[in-house]
Amino acid sequence: MDSDLSVLVYSSNKNVRSDVINALGARPSTDLPPVKYTEAATEPALITLVDHDKYDLIILDGEAAPAGGMGIARQLKDEIFNCPPILVLIARPQDAWLATWSRADAVVALPIEPVATAKAVTKLLSTRIALSS
Repeated sequence: MDSDLSVLVYSSNKNVRSDVINALGARPSTDLPPVKYTEAATEPALITLVDHDKYDLIILDGEAAPAGGMGIARQLKDEIFNCPPILVLIARPQDAWLATWSRADAVVALPIEPVATAKAVTKLLSTRIALSS
């Protein structure tokens, strides 16, 4: 895959969005093409973006308000044919079971830890690339 990968980052908190993008950088792994990020701060904005563009990965803040990422993840998995992989950010390890309910493909704890986040994103994007080849 020669073109940039497209990642959508959703959080009602601009600092969380910034932390995710800064942690991952332009290329979360040397094995991946560069990544282009799109940010969404509200659920309506997120839904509009998903309806109009294709993404290789969606990262959702499970702590976003008023619409949390876990509920949105489940909605997207229910409504989008061949939904891109979804990574959900959770604040408490006890919430991992909710991420399973949401059908998220991976979970990363908040606050963002760059190495763990890059590892999870690399795995999801590599799988996505392999499936589309």
